[in-house]
Amino acid sequence: MDGYGGRRNKAEQDAAVVEFGYALLTAAFAGAVVFGAFVGPALLFDAPPAVSAVLLGVGAAVAFVVFVARVVAVLVRFRRAAQPSQPGRTSPDS
Repeated sequence: MDGYGGRRNKAEQDAAVVEFGYALLTAAFAGAVVFGAFVGPALLFDAPPAVSAVLLGVGAAVAFVVFVARVVAVLVRFRRAAQPSQPGRTSPDS
C-alpha cells in the first residue's frame, strides 16, 4: 500500500490480516488477565454479593478498555510501520 489509500498487493493484505489477528488475540488475552485480576479475588475469598457484583462490573469495564486500547495500539503501530518516512523514496537497502 502506498499509505494514501492505494490498493494493496497480496503480501500487504496477508500482513494486515496477520496483524489484525495478532491484535485481537493479544487484546483478548490482556482483557482476560485484567478481568481475572478484578474478579478472581472476589471468587477466591468468597466476597459478599454486592462486592462481587461491583468487582464484576468494574472488571468487565476495565477489561473492555484494555481490549480496545491494545487493538488500537497494535494497529496504529502496524500502520505507521507500513508508511515510508519520506513518501516517494525507497530505503537505502532496497
